Amino acid sequence: MDQKGVARIYQWKASSQKWNLIWFAPSDPCDFFPACGTNAICDSSSSPMCQCLGGFNPNNPVSWSKGNWSDGCVRVAALGCGANETDEFLVVRGTTLPDTTEAVADMSLGLDECKTKCLMNCSCKAYASVYLNGGGGIGCIIWMTEIKDLRTSADDRQQDLFIRIASLANGSNGRSKKKAWIFVTMPAGSVLLLLIFLIFVIRRWKRRKDDEQSVSSVNWGHEIMHEANKEGNSEISFFKFAQVVSATNNFSDINKLGEGGFGPVYKGKLPEGQDVAIKRLSARSGQGLEEFKNEILLIAKLQHRNLVRLLGCCIHGEEKMLIYEFMPNKSLDLLLFDVEQRLKLYWTRRFQIIEGIAQGLLYLHKHSRLRIIHRDLKASNILLDGDMNPKISDFGMARIFDSNDTQANTRRIVGTFGYMSPEYALNGLFSVKSDVFSFGVLLLEIVSGRRNHGCGNLLAYAWGLWKEGTWVELVDPSLDNKFQDNEIARCIYVALLCVQERPEDRPFMSDIVTMLANESLYFNSIKQPAFFTIDNDLDARKPLNQHVGTSFNDLSISIVAGR
Repeated sequence: MDQKGVARIYQWKASSQKWNLIWFAPSDPCDFFPACGTNAICDSSSSPMCQCLGGFNPNNPVSWSKGNWSDGCVRVAALGCGANETDEFLVVRGTTLPDTTEAVADMSLGLDECKTKCLMNCSCKAYASVYLNGGGGIGCIIWMTEIKDLRTSADDRQQDLFIRIASLANGSNGRSKKKAWIFVTMPAGSVLLLLIFLIFVIRRWKRRKDDEQSVSSVNWGHEIMHEANKEGNSEISFFKFAQVVSATNNFSDINKLGEGGFGPVYKGKLPEGQDVAIKRLSARSGQGLEEFKNEILLIAKLQHRNLVRLLGCCIHGEEKMLIYEFMPNKSLDLLLFDVEQRLKLYWTRRFQIIEGIAQGLLYLHKHSRLRIIHRDLKASNILLDGDMNPKISDFGMARIFDSNDTQANTRRIVGTFGYMSPEYALNGLFSVKSDVFSFGVLLLEIVSGRRNHGCGNLLAYAWGLWKEGTWVELVDPSLDNKFQDNEIARCIYVALLCVQERPEDRPFMSDIVTMLANESLYFNSIKQPAFFTIDNDLDARKPLNQHVGTSFNDLSISIVAGR
């Protein structure tokens, strides 16, 4: 393997006394992730193979002209942040959809509804339909981060991607130009009087609305704090907006830790010196005061060392913020999937993280006052404190179960592809076994250091190695063989049990905690995991991006063939 990551196999020919190249991979330069950086499309049959999408220019024109596309492309004009008059969508046809790591799926929306939802969210960058083979669109998937790993497709998995751009960037602002021309030709005096009148009306309306919202916010805040204290958690505080602004240096980009589907997260420092993490929910995120209130009250009822601790909240007009304890080592995915940072995660530490996550889920499912289904367990929602102790975070999608309930049904399917159980993704059924499935995927990711893209490619790979008895090949090479074989084997065995097709075949979290701690655990036979079948001519040990997923009802999820 050379320094660019290309693996080659040579065969020695005695007759010619030379090494002959007989195989190399990847053979397609677009297979390197991401070959063209962000906001660009890769086509290995064209020259150059990387092109910026419409409305974008090279981030580094000099490097781009020399064939170095790693810096990607940037927007020509900033987005209007939800204003329908200034934003539109560029249709990129015949593509293999980009990386879906940070994408959000909603199976209840059609394509037009998906477009509307995207325009209402400042973080939304693109959307596309979710398809089943032989049928039309059944939902949509929305990208909340810049587009990565987009490429042309020549097979039957072609899909259309709708990229959000500013109208000016696409050169299609004829209507705005027409309006501007009309205003320019109007008498200057009339325009000036009209603008003054409009400004006066808008300012009065805005002042009255702000006053109403301010009163409403205070009332909501007091109601939330009253109910939280009634639940026995008097440590949750109601912060003033001025305190949050001061703590984050007016939401400075320097203090920005990251951004998710519900808005950015900032690091802040309280007057007493305590570091905190402040999640600023976007006004267009779709999460209203009711959902915001429910999330606070839910976390107020949960107290466990492996769950993130909520310190308080802030409501100011349309602003809604949650203040959490600060996690110095950020989220698990930032370490686990980074070539250099993953070296901090030696095996003993990874096993402790696995056990901590399992204990946190066991508390949610069984030992808390309420039975909680998280519904969005993934590496980016596992935070790490200063001692690398894991804490489950982000309960925005969590549901409370009655003690007598075993499962529930929803028409609005939300979550992250790659972690969803089949009964939830296809039928909207969720239970504690849905979280168990997500835990199994996460467990395989921690062992292997690989993301589970798409319809279970990591599951297929792990299953193939387990059947052949070569499961040690799944282990992250960065561990440098410094691990306990019996612990690795237990983790893979437990993970494969967790990702079984049928919920009743999966263990409960109490059983999982016991199995992980049992050094003499006996490995019974395991059924094939969910979301894929192994064809006769398909080797489960092929590179993950070559594996096609098929579900138990012979319908394949073609939406995520991410690499």
